[in-house]
Amino acid sequence: MASDMNNRKSLADFRHDALQETSSTNSVCLERARAGDPGNLWVTAERQTGGRGRRGRPWVSEPGNLYASLLLIDPAPMDRIGSLPLAVAVAVHQAVRSVLPLAAEPVEIKWPNDILIGRKKTCGILIEGEAMPDGRYALVIGIGINIAVMPDNPMYPVTCLRQQGSMVSPDELFAHLYATMSEALGAWNRGKGIREITARWREVACGIGEKITVNLPDRSILGHFTGIDDNGLLMLETEDGRIMPIAAGDVFFR
Repeated sequence: MASDMNNRKSLADFRHDALQETSSTNSVCLERARAGDPGNLWVTAERQTGGRGRRGRPWVSEPGNLYASLLLIDPAPMDRIGSLPLAVAVAVHQAVRSVLPLAAEPVEIKWPNDILIGRKKTCGILIEGEAMPDGRYALVIGIGINIAVMPDNPMYPVTCLRQQGSMVSPDELFAHLYATMSEALGAWNRGKGIREITARWREVACGIGEKITVNLPDRSILGHFTGIDDNGLLMLETEDGRIMPIAAGDVFFR
């Protein structure tokens, strides 16, 4: 049986394919998986013509920003996959923070994996999975980071790295992300390192202890954000004093 150290990722384990333009880097990764790619493959594009965010929302993908997707094959047993978004958020947070000037506004993670600078969204992360006919499971982590461009009419406040005083290029930012993702996935260790990841996540979390609204597909719930449990579920103290675990939803600060 392989030791945990053999499961740990190093930079040499990953490959990178840089494209000028594609419909969506997530779609490219899924196509590669269906064609038998062994995974640990990064795909980046200077521009996407069909980028997508959560719940099918379009993701503005003009040149100047970072559009990257990482293909993983069988990254963990299915009962441990749920904590992966936290590890991804920790990696992206670290990459973004490393390219900002010291005087920049605080960089925080909004549950589960939005990166905020001064409470304004600067990054979207979309994780998609697909079971392959040969029994493998393909998981794609799509990451879009606003460097120079941002949406005109967003649902909530947005910013970009230029506004925050960073002159980083997409290639430079990707080099940071390539390293921080390798390290965070190594620490996550196929889900065995979830305690270390949740501890890191809590250190840079946005809004713990504050009043929030969580929009679920069928309703909105108000309450206090008391933190996350060791599996990464949001713990919401509702107005009648109950603690409600939430696995997925859109969080809005009051």
